[in-house]
Amino acid sequence: MILHRSATTMFPLHKLKLSSSSPKFLSQLRHSYSVLSNPSSPIRISLIWLNQPRRFGTAAAKGGDTFFAEENVSWTSLGLSDKVSQALFNAGLGQPSLVQAACIPSILSGKDVIVAAETGSGKTHSFLVPLIDKLCNEQDDSWNAADSAKGESPVRKISLVLCPNVTLCDQVVRMANGLCGENGEPLLRATSLCGRQGWPVNDPDIVVSTPAALLNNIDPNKFKFRRMEFTRSVKYVVFDEADMLLNGGYQNKVIRLINFLRFDEKLLSRSNGPVAELPLDLESETSLHLSSEDEEDMETEAVLEEEGNSEDDVDDLHVEAETGKVKYRDWRKVRKTYTRSKQYIFVAATLPANGKRTAGAVLKKMFPDAEWVNGNYLHCHNPRLKQRWIETTFDTQVDELIKAVNHGFKSKSVEFNSGQCRTMVFANTVDAVESVAKILMRAGIACYLYHKDCSLEDRAKTLVDFQEKGGILVCTDAAARGIDIPNVSHVIQADFATSAVDFIHRVGRTARAGQYGLVTSMYNESNRDLVAAVRRSGELDLPVETAFSRKRSFRNKIKKRAALQRITDSSSVEKSALA
Repeated sequence: MILHRSATTMFPLHKLKLSSSSPKFLSQLRHSYSVLSNPSSPIRISLIWLNQPRRFGTAAAKGGDTFFAEENVSWTSLGLSDKVSQALFNAGLGQPSLVQAACIPSILSGKDVIVAAETGSGKTHSFLVPLIDKLCNEQDDSWNAADSAKGESPVRKISLVLCPNVTLCDQVVRMANGLCGENGEPLLRATSLCGRQGWPVNDPDIVVSTPAALLNNIDPNKFKFRRMEFTRSVKYVVFDEADMLLNGGYQNKVIRLINFLRFDEKLLSRSNGPVAELPLDLESETSLHLSSEDEEDMETEAVLEEEGNSEDDVDDLHVEAETGKVKYRDWRKVRKTYTRSKQYIFVAATLPANGKRTAGAVLKKMFPDAEWVNGNYLHCHNPRLKQRWIETTFDTQVDELIKAVNHGFKSKSVEFNSGQCRTMVFANTVDAVESVAKILMRAGIACYLYHKDCSLEDRAKTLVDFQEKGGILVCTDAAARGIDIPNVSHVIQADFATSAVDFIHRVGRTARAGQYGLVTSMYNESNRDLVAAVRRSGELDLPVETAFSRKRSFRNKIKKRAALQRITDSSSVEKSALA
């Protein structure tokens, strides 16, 4: 980014070593800002803010609304109860968005649903609202049935929401608890299970967790009875940021959880009775047979399950009617024909399906009957988003960055009723974020910092301060995915995103919930090809699907294209010489 130049390209700061041979600019930069890391220095980072209250946007795009559903579409017309509809109205959500209007009926129907919609389209409420409605209705029905059955306790049903990090977990919990009844209390109890928090003791209706934290708390070798009780209680399962959860380091944990839940469904299907009547020895025996070897096999084999099993395959469990005992055989060879008792919902803003191992392809394989709900601008440029493209060099990059930040505060092209201005500046590495912050502070521009090296407490406080007071947030992609910060008017890419997926999530921090936004993208010669691909898709009004391959693959694609061009050029030169 900011900071070093060679004959043809610029490199990130974290790849550079300061030495006697380092460019003068870098050594001057470090010398100039060394005072900032000195505790005894009187200089301190100051925060800027405006005292206007925070408001949510209600703007509509010219020539037709691209966020809200039609005026004749209401929460009740989508099938929600009056109680939930009133709670939404009290929370300031008077009208559903287009994505919410498309999702809610599908989720209420009980089908597995895959929601692939653009950032800022209201996806979180699109799954929270119908699940809260279903749980409220089921609780009312259960209590009525319990009253008529001599006061027996109703069968408990809960929703499980999986998120990739603690910040998103806390955000979902806040949104769920923000839907309150007439008494001011939340309609349902939602709690997060992550970080240092232990197993909830208040029997929440919605559990929001990271995959790792949940697995640690239902480990069958430590908490076998807790695992069986929990998986039996889970009625609805949501995977937020599904493309992230089904790739990389999350994938094995998520697949393992899916298999736990599916195993419970198969267990219940073969019991031919209610969950509460399953024998206790069944719980003990199945838990004991889930050895570490079995779990490893689950992780390695589950991404692409074997298609179809022959009639000779053995059921995982055999229930003997005359004794009621359950014999364990080989649950990994279970047939796929079983009665479903859980609903699965996958939500993502980027869900590429080109390739066998992409998240979209995995979902099509694992949930072939799921109903897909796609947003109108999935993988596309938001029409409410104005974009500026600035190519920089070593000599111009610092000046262009400062101009871009000042432009965001002075621009009249983006107006908000709140009176506050929020700008997010993205860089690719922690070191680059620190360098950008130093450059801004040298120019007299105060800012917040947000990256993975900040503690969870500091990150949470930074987001609260940024939302309530406005200002400038300099961050890595840790703040690019899923975090809902209202009224971000300007996004600046001091470092251009390394892939189209990262690009979409970054620019999605603005122009949310029907508002307008501005994005300034700074790039240089090293990422000119990626920028050209992204800009071309916008000009042609096409999705940037062609750039959705892995970063290395995209670079290889560029290299192959350049090699072919060189071959073509050399052939042309040879032909000209022969002529």
